[in-house]
Amino acid sequence: INCTHLLRSTAHTDTKTHHKKEKQTKSMATTTISKTLRIGMIGGGTVGGGVYELIMNRLGGATATITKICVRDLDKPRDFTVDTNVTSMVSDVHEILNDENIDCVVEVMGGTGLAKTVVLEALKKGKSVVTANKALIAEHLEEINKLSGSGANFCYEAAVCGGIPIINTLQTCYTGDIINEVMGICNGTTNYMLGKMEEGAEYDEVLKEAQDLGYAEADPTADVEGHDVRAKIAILAKLAFGQTVPVDTIPCSGITQISSVDFEYAKLLGCTIKLVGTAARLSEYGEHDGALSVYVTPKIVPMTHLLASARGSGNAVAVNSSNLGTASYTGPGAGRYPTASSVVADICRVADGSCSAPFPSVTSTSSIEIDNDYTSAFYIRISFQDGLGIIRSVGELAEAHGVSINSVLQNPIRNRMEADFVVTTESCKLSQVVSLCDDIAKQEYCRMPPLSMPILLDKDSEYSS
Repeated sequence: INCTHLLRSTAHTDTKTHHKKEKQTKSMATTTISKTLRIGMIGGGTVGGGVYELIMNRLGGATATITKICVRDLDKPRDFTVDTNVTSMVSDVHEILNDENIDCVVEVMGGTGLAKTVVLEALKKGKSVVTANKALIAEHLEEINKLSGSGANFCYEAAVCGGIPIINTLQTCYTGDIINEVMGICNGTTNYMLGKMEEGAEYDEVLKEAQDLGYAEADPTADVEGHDVRAKIAILAKLAFGQTVPVDTIPCSGITQISSVDFEYAKLLGCTIKLVGTAARLSEYGEHDGALSVYVTPKIVPMTHLLASARGSGNAVAVNSSNLGTASYTGPGAGRYPTASSVVADICRVADGSCSAPFPSVTSTSSIEIDNDYTSAFYIRISFQDGLGIIRSVGELAEAHGVSINSVLQNPIRNRMEADFVVTTESCKLSQVVSLCDDIAKQEYCRMPPLSMPILLDKDSEYSS
């Protein structure tokens, strides 16, 4: 741009001098573009293999080239072919960190132990970092943010929602706008499982199927208990509202207590069930002028809502803002190539110098209070042994907690010792529902603690919750 401006400012010089400067400008541009980014990649698993194939084969190694890959076991067979004339395999991360010829470190190993060392040391040495590690970012967000910049970029598009470019969108496309709410289905494993349960399968059966297909890990806790989504919504909250929300302070409920009967009742309401991460400004005196609420929980979602359209292992994110209203982003949330595609997009941004600040400042919301006692309508399923006066008892307890009941749903009782019914509430505080459920659980007729989930009402599609 400076060279072009210079040429324009000297338009009245002689033709020979003008052509000479134009030739120099083209030469400089060619030199800049032709510089190849040299990459050291930590991790050679599913995503790492996809990144290598896309960089070295599809892009031909012109924009960037992977010169070293660090793996734990050098003898382990890989499902991708490494060009040993260009790329060397190593087992010590310091062979990458201490290599002055490496410009960028790509971390796709996962975890928060060694991965933290790799990321922080790379940034300290002035090397740009590209990662897909949402847990690391969520736990060490401020430390990473302080180290990035000054020539070392930090990019993490693949950390949230796999192949959906939600990170770069929030970094660059909402300048001059005010975000009111971000909520999304950010975990493909649980979305796949809930979809199967909607078809009538039970939780244990679906979990085994997901593990057999490779969607769920042998230890599925991070997915099914919502911990994976919790890390991701912490990152999205930082991007959307400029607030660092400690992961361990975010209320988090998973899908382990949901059964196929919940989908039966959801269907009666014209809804389905989705595990949703939410970061939203509450309304105090006006629309979205209150505290910030960040939480993860299954939600009763109307079939007409865009989140209901995410099927299989797909992900979906809805962003509501002052200028745009509601904008939605959907696509594959996991998998070798969707995730690798986001990593490669970040690598290309590093190569051409177009990286955004990891967490651009959001001045309009820099001092928002955090209040996770959000307001919503709720679904409460009560498992009971049949007897007289049960619905009356629940109504009296609800009244005592200031909770107004909207409707009562009950399938025909087939076994009087193991029956269920559902009450839906008017809008109330989460804390009110938690206390109500605690009291219902103490009643003799209650077989197990009630299950509660917020209901995404039609009005919530306008994000007025």
